[in-house]
Amino acid sequence: MIYTISGIRFPAAPSTCKWSRSGANGSRGTNRSLLLKKDSFSRMIFAGMSSSDSDSSSLAIAASNKILVPGGQGDGSLSSTDQLENPETVLEDSQVLHDVDDPTIEDDKKLKDEEKLVEPTSGYNEVNGEQESASSSLVGDDGRAQSEDASAPIDGTKSIENDAARPRTIPPPGTGQKIYEIDPLLNSHREHLNYRYGQYKRLREEIDKYEGGLEVFSRGYEKFGFTRSSTGITYREWAPAAKSAALIGDFNNWNPNADIMTRNEFGVWEIFLPNNADGSPPIPHGSRVKIRMDTPSGLKDSIPAWIKFSVQAPGEIPYNGIYYDPPEEEKYVFKHSQPKKPKSLRIYESHVGMSSTEPKINTYAEFRDDVLPRIKKLGYNAVQIMAIQEHSYYASFGYHVTNFFAPSSRCGTPDDLKSLIDRAHELGLLVLMDIVHSHSSNNVLDGLNMFDGTDSHYFHSGSRGYHWMWDSRLFNYGNWEVLRFLLSNARWWLEEYKFDGFRFDGVTSMMYTHHGLEVAFTGNYNEYFGLTTDVDAVTYLMLVNDVIHGLYPEAVSIGEDVSGMPAFCIPVQDGGLGFDYRLHMAIADKWIEMLKKRDEDWRMGDIIHTLTNRRWLEKCVAYAESHDQALVGDKTIAFWLMDKDMYDFMALDRPSTPLVDRGIALHKMIRLITMGLGGEGYLNFMGNEFGHPEWIDFPRGEQRLSDGKVIPGNNNSFDKCRRRFDLGDAKYLRYHGMQEFDRAMQHLEETYGFMTSEHQYVSRKDERDRVIVFERGNLVFVFNFHWTNSYSDYRVGCLKPGKYKIVLDSDDALFGGFSRIDHLAEYFSSDGWFDNRPHSFLIYAPCRTAVVYALAEDEPEPVKR
Repeated sequence: MIYTISGIRFPAAPSTCKWSRSGANGSRGTNRSLLLKKDSFSRMIFAGMSSSDSDSSSLAIAASNKILVPGGQGDGSLSSTDQLENPETVLEDSQVLHDVDDPTIEDDKKLKDEEKLVEPTSGYNEVNGEQESASSSLVGDDGRAQSEDASAPIDGTKSIENDAARPRTIPPPGTGQKIYEIDPLLNSHREHLNYRYGQYKRLREEIDKYEGGLEVFSRGYEKFGFTRSSTGITYREWAPAAKSAALIGDFNNWNPNADIMTRNEFGVWEIFLPNNADGSPPIPHGSRVKIRMDTPSGLKDSIPAWIKFSVQAPGEIPYNGIYYDPPEEEKYVFKHSQPKKPKSLRIYESHVGMSSTEPKINTYAEFRDDVLPRIKKLGYNAVQIMAIQEHSYYASFGYHVTNFFAPSSRCGTPDDLKSLIDRAHELGLLVLMDIVHSHSSNNVLDGLNMFDGTDSHYFHSGSRGYHWMWDSRLFNYGNWEVLRFLLSNARWWLEEYKFDGFRFDGVTSMMYTHHGLEVAFTGNYNEYFGLTTDVDAVTYLMLVNDVIHGLYPEAVSIGEDVSGMPAFCIPVQDGGLGFDYRLHMAIADKWIEMLKKRDEDWRMGDIIHTLTNRRWLEKCVAYAESHDQALVGDKTIAFWLMDKDMYDFMALDRPSTPLVDRGIALHKMIRLITMGLGGEGYLNFMGNEFGHPEWIDFPRGEQRLSDGKVIPGNNNSFDKCRRRFDLGDAKYLRYHGMQEFDRAMQHLEETYGFMTSEHQYVSRKDERDRVIVFERGNLVFVFNFHWTNSYSDYRVGCLKPGKYKIVLDSDDALFGGFSRIDHLAEYFSSDGWFDNRPHSFLIYAPCRTAVVYALAEDEPEPVKR
């Protein structure tokens, strides 16, 4: 598919460059390799890494001086909720708590000179330290720099007038003390936690003092990059190590002497281009642009760091920045309001490019028209989209970001993406973005790496700034301009594109200097609070959640953390990191571990422990498998269960096999018990709802490693980089029954809201019978994992008396089962304690089935099929 803007062709083909990211989940140190190492002909230019990293934070006291590791803390970090019943939250009134002056937090006066924030001198703009002059910018009453005619930027950003119409404020920091009431074990680490919160509060104060507050600070896109006013276009870029800079592009025939930029003492380069004589903008919409700089590494042409669109021309390897500013009549106008945040999240994880049934790169428009209605029909209330930020290597799955403010051009234009999001809102779907702030592409030509000729510009220098497993660069979260860049980036996607929230990738990698690699987190609190904690990164996460929740109260923030960091999902004002949800990553790993064993070796207690092992008052998004388990080098649950039989025995008009029968049964049970017991939200990767038979393999060519080893490619094939939705829709295939069961699961949650109920009680985990019984909300879930034994007159405990009815049965013929249970049967409870429950009733529990019972009086309506 080719897109055209002002004569520029927008190819849908992937780049031919190659690099690696092993373990695409962003935080687990796995030993499998998703992406193969680059060959010697790669277009990437790598910075030399020093053997040691002398970089130190500009915003925080050195960790070795301030972060202490209290000893003697035992295990027990995770609170099992096996027997959680009607929990009560014990929290003091916020008015009772008072801020405590912590003696471990040094006064600002004691900071070393090099660790202090640079205070702007008189006569400089407090937004970014730029000197006021009639030839460059003026400072308005709100503290923001403006162009010569003092008009607000109109380059795709909200105007000051629009902001005023909807005033937004970010609440001031709280006391940060409630975490000790929520989790008393944290008292042993007060020194570290109070220091961390002190760093966060100090940053908030400095941002208030020098930037006019976090609300203004997070609008860096109105100051940096290209901003248009009624009189012309201003371009600004932070590149402190550059010796000279010039703006080049189609508009000036790429003449490096035509538009020379000026630099202020803070390393910000600027140029103002007045409108043409006829009033037209000096840079036409769709023009290619770059910045040419004389750097310590030599002359280089770079895509502007704040570019809003970037494309790869046909037949070329490097990308080009695009000045994207369509006429007002061509800009997409949102028509539908954003949905309210649902009480329980049911997320459909997706990748636009590989969402076609055909072997090609799908477009935003096709995803909008073909996939969004499917997601709605399945019963999900949120769609999480991967690989939105521009990435020059398609096979990086979107995790090696090159242009953070630009949507991927492979799938269409920025307005196409807005149309997709607007359509999702029309359907009542939240749209979550898989945002990557944990690292950046190592690519020098297209990305931020070596942008100003040094390896310490946006990133830590030396080894600390390089992720050896992902082959990528690591941000210096202690740098003022890095904070501005990333905070503004998060706000940009919420403000400009109306995303409803984020799933933050690789948060574990951010929070620890070891990045979670080759580390087994046991739950000992010393693993979370010590010298290996990156306090700058943790503070950034607190700030970005302040921006998200302060300015967009309905937005959702999900963090990908496998470590189990305490207080991860506690509000920032209470001392936590501020995420709404943590991805419960241990569940997917546990299922893969179980699937490698014989049925006889499965332990019911082990399953229950993994599903319920989450922190008190911290919500989790549970999933049996995500995109991670669908990649080449791994297997989906369906393929683990049925292997090659999926290719030959899934048609209903031919006999099944024992392997297929077992696989379909367990696939349904695994998904339901994960949804029923694993968290307060649920996630599924597209295609897994019907047991997609094939893995994901992005188009790639042969690669030659530096040691001479050759890694075969797949001839740049798209055959395994798509989703076979037609299989799930085909009623003559067994995939259809698995898909219908997924639909029924979503409807069950929509009807009863069991995932967010405070009542959760596991009454039975029988290792002999292989039976699990638990209550969630007003429902009773019964799982019989035994491979041959079915049980008649099997007694299960319940909390409430009355008549129970079946509301979901995995053995229903509609779901590919054997219809061994009569759905018209009624189950009356009897009094008397059983399995520590005050009532019980008798059921029939066939082997390898999951059945959900509800009180007949509580059933609003039968589960739709």
